[in-house]
Amino acid sequence: MSQRIDALKELMRRQGVGALLVIHPANRFYLSGFELHDGQCNESSGCLLLRTDGPDWLLTDARFTVEAWRHWPEEHVHVYGSPRVEKIAEFVKSLGVRELWVETHAMCAETYLELGKSLELRAAPRLVEELRTVKDEGELAALRVSCALNHRVYAALEAALAPGMTERDVAWMLERLFREGGAEALSFAPIVGFGPNGALPHATPGDARLQPETPVLIDMGGRLGGYCSDQTRTWWIGERPSDEFRRTLDLVREAQGLAIARVAPGVSTDELHAVAKEYFARHGEAEHFTHSLGHGIGLETHEAPGVGPFRPTILRPGMVITVEPGLYYPSWGGVRWEHMVVVTEDGHEVL
Repeated sequence: MSQRIDALKELMRRQGVGALLVIHPANRFYLSGFELHDGQCNESSGCLLLRTDGPDWLLTDARFTVEAWRHWPEEHVHVYGSPRVEKIAEFVKSLGVRELWVETHAMCAETYLELGKSLELRAAPRLVEELRTVKDEGELAALRVSCALNHRVYAALEAALAPGMTERDVAWMLERLFREGGAEALSFAPIVGFGPNGALPHATPGDARLQPETPVLIDMGGRLGGYCSDQTRTWWIGERPSDEFRRTLDLVREAQGLAIARVAPGVSTDELHAVAKEYFARHGEAEHFTHSLGHGIGLETHEAPGVGPFRPTILRPGMVITVEPGLYYPSWGGVRWEHMVVVTEDGHEVL
């Protein structure tokens, strides 16, 4: 944690950020080990105040005092009272801070407006996210273990899928298998789509029952040791896959393979997306590829870098991305296939 904070402060100095309020939960956890999640969107477990010219503070409320002491020096844990935002502003001002850089992408408007009544606020660049983009060896090890559990869950699920099950049945089975495998939570609510529901990239599991000779799309992940897995598979349940399904699966798997083959340091993420898009275009199917090729993954299921046509990022060793092309047809369903991929010094590793 101290190495991460030192690296962050170097970024802060380069960009003229004297005092940074870290409020995004995953960023807070990355720098302190304190509370990966907030209870809900209108609550906060606390924040970090990091300065280039003074001691750093973990700010929280009385519910989390003892937990905060486990992760931060007690003398620099400040327990604020109520109203929360007003008390935070008072404490920051008491330290002589007048210009405060804040994570506007992770802050509700009400908090921003309240802090702004007594502090000069500046929108901070995504400095912590920049650090999080490149994983260290410990993070890579955690992601490998998390992804391995995902593979085991898929193997158990594939053996158990049978006609008559509902999408909700499958979603519950996934959650149970992840928990039994040691995961502390799901990475996200599972996506389960039978037949035409597979054409919904983020299908919500419902009461549809699995019929014989049907395509099934499942996207799932679990959080193990704080780090997420995320993989999609599409199968045909039965012995007679349709010609449409077989052709679509072949196209998707080939597009994925071509994109993964390009993953290496120095390659731009928009190039990867273009590889898949252009392959689908050559086969007259580009209009059915309706989302970006993938995303970064780590403490959060979706984090930097994005792997799409906008805001491209140059890949560096230690980055972990998903590569998940898909084609979707409302008349019968869709196909998506997803791998997690690590950028290595000389290429890539598929998890």
